[in-house]
Amino acid sequence: MRRIFGAKKEEAPKPTLDETTDRLNTRGDTADAKIRALDEQLAKYKEQIKKTRPGPAQDAIKRRALQVLKQRKLYESQREQLYQQQFNLEQTRFTVDSIKDTVTSVQALKQASKEMKTAFKKNKELDIGYIENMQDEMIDMMDMANEINEAMGRSYMVPEDVDESDLMAELDALEADLAVEDAGKEGPSYLQEPDLDLPAAPTKEAEQPTAEALKT
Repeated sequence: MRRIFGAKKEEAPKPTLDETTDRLNTRGDTADAKIRALDEQLAKYKEQIKKTRPGPAQDAIKRRALQVLKQRKLYESQREQLYQQQFNLEQTRFTVDSIKDTVTSVQALKQASKEMKTAFKKNKELDIGYIENMQDEMIDMMDMANEINEAMGRSYMVPEDVDESDLMAELDALEADLAVEDAGKEGPSYLQEPDLDLPAAPTKEAEQPTAEALKT
């Protein structure tokens, strides 16, 4: 059957942007190499023209140099076209990559949106009304705790309207009274024994003379 109708030819793979860019780069490198070779020929012709006297020989060198210069202009034009094509391919590649990144970003955002919706539906903790009520309850409990702490820290049998300056004045008066009481316990100054530095009283052994003293 294949011999009668022929087998279906496989289609050649379509070139990609990367492959096309690489090919243009190769062609551009080839054009640059040809231009450098022509520049070397022009430099040689220039030296020959300087060393040759005006006449038929110099004119022949100029004609050859002019031909090389025309080839150089042609290769320069081709190189500029290749550079422009490369630029267009780079712009196209950038646009294609940007579109791919945009599609990926949109897909990621779509998946994230689904996850967020599921989370909001399943978790009542994410309800704004529930959160506000919880915050109000926390504030009320904190106020109650502060009131309890104030009640537990209240001093018994102490008037609340006592001024701090009055307490300091009473404290100073109490210290003065204590100082007077201490002075009264010691008694008047004339009844206190004077602090005299007198020699110690002699002992009995010191009053009786020893046997050695009597012999003398």
